[in-house]
Amino acid sequence: MNKKIFLISFVIICIIQMPLYGQNEGDLKYFYAGHCYQPNTIGNKVDFRLEQLDYSQYSGVWLGGDVCSEALVEYATVQYIDELFDLNNPETHWALGNHDARNGNWEYITEFTNRKTYYSYSSNKFTRIILNTNIVPTNCESMDDQYSMILDVCDTIQESAYLLLIMHHGLWYDVPGLPSPVNYSHSNLKYWNSNCKDVNSNFINSIYPLLVDVQNRGIQVVCLMGDVGEKTNRFQMKSDDDIWFIGSGLYHNEADNNVVIFNYNVSELNLSWKFHNLDSLLMEKSFNLSND
Repeated sequence: MNKKIFLISFVIICIIQMPLYGQNEGDLKYFYAGHCYQPNTIGNKVDFRLEQLDYSQYSGVWLGGDVCSEALVEYATVQYIDELFDLNNPETHWALGNHDARNGNWEYITEFTNRKTYYSYSSNKFTRIILNTNIVPTNCESMDDQYSMILDVCDTIQESAYLLLIMHHGLWYDVPGLPSPVNYSHSNLKYWNSNCKDVNSNFINSIYPLLVDVQNRGIQVVCLMGDVGEKTNRFQMKSDDDIWFIGSGLYHNEADNNVVIFNYNVSELNLSWKFHNLDSLLMEKSFNLSND
């Protein structure tokens, strides 16, 4: 009898210690959601399903913008977002969307993150650039500063295995091998400018060539965009230059909404990702809780 109890206890311990979602020892796991506001509110809530998830299993949360429909009207809304996603975590990133940015008060976010609304960040030979695609030529100082940051990273990156750009808007017009953003995004900013020095400094002219150069140096480039959801909530394609482009966003609590979970194996320097149905993640959480 004692042997049976010991065997059962050993099996339970092994099951408890098994990594989630196929995660191996040494892996870092990141949760990504875009366009994730809860509709029909005063603008201060994320999709109610996101409130029910446990983010402690992730090294960081990546937000693709439009986190709340009026995210920066009230300081308390940013406090609420911070309580959910821990904005001060250096591995957590928020690329501002138009719903986040349109009411100003960008300093609310900076107070929690201790970073600008655009910046670069590197850890474990994995570099990230977080873009604020809401900056317009009326703010040339910030626009040129952001572009200088992109130039500096692309010019100097050497040790990283990956370069990931997180942005909100659909900037990928005319990227070789990709359909127009009108087919999968809420926005198609083909006249967006990266800087104030050139009126033709849209994504394809001013940023994409920099990314191709990085890709050709053996560093895998990945672009991640959050202004997605109504037409599709899962988009991924490689450009003709082998750069990955991924789009994902939630839309009005629909059942087919997807988020993305990224897995980074530090020892092998390998980044992988998978789309997950949000409702299925909640069901999985409920199942795990019922079996605790």
